[in-house]
Amino acid sequence: MSLPLLPLRDELFLLGHNDDTGNPHIHRQALALGLAGAVLIDLYLAGRIVLDPTDDRPPGERWLRLHTDHPVGDLIADTAIAAIRHGHTAPPVRTFLRDFATDLYERTRAGLVAAGILRHHTRRRLAGLARTDTYLATNNKWAIVARARLRYLAHGREQPDNHTAALAGLVAALGLTEHLYLDDDTTTITTRLTTIAAQHHRSVRNITTTVDATVGDLATAAYR
Repeated sequence: MSLPLLPLRDELFLLGHNDDTGNPHIHRQALALGLAGAVLIDLYLAGRIVLDPTDDRPPGERWLRLHTDHPVGDLIADTAIAAIRHGHTAPPVRTFLRDFATDLYERTRAGLVAAGILRHHTRRRLAGLARTDTYLATNNKWAIVARARLRYLAHGREQPDNHTAALAGLVAALGLTEHLYLDDDTTTITTRLTTIAAQHHRSVRNITTTVDATVGDLATAAYR
């Protein structure tokens, strides 16, 4: 029996961590920005939001608008809909990503724990004075299946669906390609995944491009 498709943010969260240690492959803030982008892409693919079609500004400055405020039935996605609906003005993509990413890493992790996909482990050291919290997958099948879909795309064995093409773009933008455990070199795979993602919806490309640029801003700020 095939596994149900997880939201993009959940798949991205799992691919963003080491299966054995639970440690993130990249900085948490960078991953959180990618998670926020994944939420927006899922909402776009579900027909809930649009990027203002009359707006010719750069991708990150284009306004987000609700196509319909009908809930998705997913707590985090519906929170994003409410944030856009109740904002004083239509938020630009970059602004939404920064604001919504604030505690999104923790909220996504909590959702995966509640769903039984992650399990919280506590390890005490130094006679109980130091505590380390880790979150490990209860079954690695979720990450394995997501990697397999990306592998099939990269090798041209499957036609890209919108969900997996979007995941490919986010993985490439966040620099997670090397953690897909593919035989090809990282640069080649990243180029293939980016090319596949670029062939799909313009709005999805704009969101992914803005994730890439906003993560870049984060890295630049760290060196100031």
